[in-house]
Amino acid sequence: MEPPSSTALIYTLYGLHVRRLGGWIAVADLVVLLEALGVAPRAARTAVSRLHRTGMLVRVPRGGQAGYELGERARAVIEEGDRRIFAAARPADLADGWVLVVASVPEDQRDRRHLLRTQLGWLGFGNLGGGVWLAPRRVQDRAVEALRRLDLEAHADVFAAHHLAFGDIGSLVRRAWDLSGLDRRYAALLATADRVLAGAAGADDRRLFVDHTLLVQQWRTLPYLDPGLPAAVLPPGWRGAAAAARFAEAADRLEGPARRWVDRVVGVTSPSSAEGAAG
Repeated sequence: MEPPSSTALIYTLYGLHVRRLGGWIAVADLVVLLEALGVAPRAARTAVSRLHRTGMLVRVPRGGQAGYELGERARAVIEEGDRRIFAAARPADLADGWVLVVASVPEDQRDRRHLLRTQLGWLGFGNLGGGVWLAPRRVQDRAVEALRRLDLEAHADVFAAHHLAFGDIGSLVRRAWDLSGLDRRYAALLATADRVLAGAAGADDRRLFVDHTLLVQQWRTLPYLDPGLPAAVLPPGWRGAAAAARFAEAADRLEGPARRWVDRVVGVTSPSSAEGAAG
């Protein structure tokens, strides 16, 4: 598995810690947090500058220090992440049916074509080929809202659907989603969660901050790639539910120590910091 990018880690740190601290962090403190996660200071500052240029971070000096808050678009991305990452979908009911998106973007608008594919993918849609995308019916409202927000209505039609005849719905699902690849990701997540839980008792707060952040980073893409497909179409031994439960257990175990270490880095005194001053 490839290590997470500096940009992805910055989003994760803002989502997990910076918002609860008021939404602002000094660049110097952010660099310290990223360095603990294996990002060199120069690379960290470059990533921050890049996010500033795109409007995802807003420069706000405070108390003589350079620092950044989230831009409006970045806040929306992280708030959507809260709903998806920390509330993994239960399996959909097969009887509820499906939502189909039939999409077509002209060849000379490749950027918009890429945007549409990316958006549908992050909503959990699987691709059946020929511009036809499939997802459990409960994704329908989010899909319509996202296509409107991105001004893509002219390039897509949305249908509610049921599989009526010919072929097997399980085969159709396996064609649209890489279930084997998803299951391997769940297996890797289970292994990571087992490892950090086993080592948590003897680790200091800095180590647990690193483990917690990287665990969340490893998990965060899975609820987007897996829309909570009906259990009836999943292969035997599917590890999605077990991985979600183990992630929740490990994240809960590591969150307190991770917060204590971040509070010490940024100079915040809180009840959680006082409890773990030896970390």
